[in-house]
Amino acid sequence: MSQKTLILYQSKTGFTQRYAMQIAQQTGAQLLELKKASAAALAGYDTILFGSRAHAGRIDGWPKAQKLLAAARRGGAARCALFVTGATPASERQTVEGFWAQNLTGAQLRDLPHFYLQSGLCYEKMPLIDRLLMKGLCAMLRAKKDKTGQDAAMLRMIARSFDASSDAFAAPVIEWVRAGE
Repeated sequence: MSQKTLILYQSKTGFTQRYAMQIAQQTGAQLLELKKASAAALAGYDTILFGSRAHAGRIDGWPKAQKLLAAARRGGAARCALFVTGATPASERQTVEGFWAQNLTGAQLRDLPHFYLQSGLCYEKMPLIDRLLMKGLCAMLRAKKDKTGQDAAMLRMIARSFDASSDAFAAPVIEWVRAGE
């Protein structure tokens, strides 16, 4: 019997949606936007992934998604996982691990498979408030006296839109889904 898989996602600038679509195409999973989701809509799925963006140090939509995943588990979903997209280079393992520790409980860190998928920044699709905050951060970094190498690197990274997404970042998620089939 084949597994029914759902990818529940929230996307603001398109990176998370693109990864969700890629994972769905490779695994046969169904897609559902978080804003359209309910506990009833998640019923009947064996595997559920939630995908969203890292936003201001948080997982966007995570409080609602946690409630839905808990209801899905009670309803019979055997496997749940999380993937988060962000502009931070995936090679910055300490930063990524700190992000997970800040957003997941000890039990979630241990029991909930979680994946970081490097993406990028898209100022053109970013909500106005986010764009203003990012431009403010750029201005602050430019004005900073005695910039560190890390400050200069961050300024270069966030100064303009960029896309660093890659099929390679989605591969571990796809493998995880396929391992449960």
